[in-house]
Amino acid sequence: MSDQLTFERENRERIQAVENSFGPSGKPLYQTGRILMGEGRLIKQGRRKQEMKVFFLFNDVLVYGSIILNGRWHKNQKIIPLENIMLEDMEDGVGLRNQWLIQTPRKSFFVSAPSYEEKQAWMQHIQDCRDKLLQGGSRQPGSNFAVSWIPDQTSYKCMRCLHNFSLTKRRHHCRKCGFLVCNSCSKQREVIDHIHPTKRLRVCSLCYIRKEEDVSRSRGDSTGKNSSEDDDLAPSSDEGEKEEEETMQSYAASSWLDSRRGLDGQLY
Repeated sequence: MSDQLTFERENRERIQAVENSFGPSGKPLYQTGRILMGEGRLIKQGRRKQEMKVFFLFNDVLVYGSIILNGRWHKNQKIIPLENIMLEDMEDGVGLRNQWLIQTPRKSFFVSAPSYEEKQAWMQHIQDCRDKLLQGGSRQPGSNFAVSWIPDQTSYKCMRCLHNFSLTKRRHHCRKCGFLVCNSCSKQREVIDHIHPTKRLRVCSLCYIRKEEDVSRSRGDSTGKNSSEDDDLAPSSDEGEKEEEETMQSYAASSWLDSRRGLDGQLY
C-alpha cells in the first residue's frame, strides 16, 4: 500500500511537471488512472521542414509539442488519444532515418528517432499502451486515418497539371491524397468526416472526380458545391501553424517507466 501511494504521488508530480511545461496555453493533463509511461525527443517531418519535438507517452494519450528555452518549456501542445493512433514502420529516407508513420484520423506525420533501438522502443511502447487500452472494450479503435502530406520541398511542379510552382502559383495539399497541387487543380471542396464532420476541405481535381463517380454509381447524381473556405483552416495539416523560431535541441535518450523499480532514467 505504501509503495502504491508513493508511485501515485510521484506519477502525479511527473504529470504536473509536463502540464506546467506547456504554460497557461496547454490543456490540463492529470486525471485519475493516467500514467506517464515515458518521454523523449523525436524529429517530426512538417510540411515545410523537419523540427525537433518533445513527446510524452501516457497510458491513454500521446502528447507532443515544440521545444523552447533549452527544453524547459514547451508550446503548441497536441494531444492524441491512443485508440486513434495507427503506426506504420518505414524504411530510412534521404533526410529522415529511423522513421515511422504516426497515423491519426485528423492528421498523419512521420517521426524519426536518433537510433534504431530508440525507434523500436517508441513503437513498442505506443503499441503496448494502445493494446492494453483497447482490451477493456470501453474504447473503439479508429478506422479512418488522414493521409500523410508530401513535404513542400519534394516537388517543384503541381502533381496534377505538372506546371511549375511560383510566387503566384502556390503549393497546396489535397486532403484526400496528400499530393502537392496548385490552386487551379484543387478548387473543389469536400467534407471528409474523419478530419472534420462539417468543414469542406480542399481536394484535388482527380480525387474530386473519383468522388463524383462514386456518388453517381451509388446515388445516380453528381451535383456538388464549391466552398471558398481558406486552405489554412483545415485541421489536418501543419499549414496553419506559425513558423516561429525554435531552439533546436540535441537528441537525448528517452526515459521509460519501469514497473518493477519506478523510472528507468532521470525523467525530471
